[in-house]
Amino acid sequence: MTMVLDGSGVLTTGVPNLGTAQASTSGTAITFTGIPSGVKRITAMFNGVSTNGSSLVQVQIGSGSYTSSGYNSGAYTNTTKTVATSGFLIDASGNALYLRSGLITICAMSSNIWVVAGSWSDQANSNISYFSGGVTISGTLDRLQVTTVNGTDTFDAGSINILYE
Repeated sequence: MTMVLDGSGVLTTGVPNLGTAQASTSGTAITFTGIPSGVKRITAMFNGVSTNGSSLVQVQIGSGSYTSSGYNSGAYTNTTKTVATSGFLIDASGNALYLRSGLITICAMSSNIWVVAGSWSDQANSNISYFSGGVTISGTLDRLQVTTVNGTDTFDAGSINILYE
């Protein structure tokens, strides 16, 4: 629960809003739109998410459309590290066998500047990944998508959801 001081100085409670979990079993992107203005933190949750190829997985956010450049993003998976500007990387090495379970926390640093940190693990295949980054978007954040860097690998297992507050 979040405590919020409203415009009149009254302390209220802000209840986090859970999105609708989406199967990540097909398609090249899993999208969440209609995120309301005023959101300061989004948690994207992954459960057993996999793709059919070796492209890195990334999260993109946006205002009206997805921001596809200007990210300061890095990831460390097992012993490999990678940086990117096209999205928030959650992988440093792509692998169709990865079953990603974990979360990414995306926080507003100021009105249009967003920073992230997160991690996932894949116990079945002994993998672990850590990642962080930042980006400035053009306006009020209203959308988030999980996709691959190459944009053509498809999701083939798991589910993804968001929680925003």
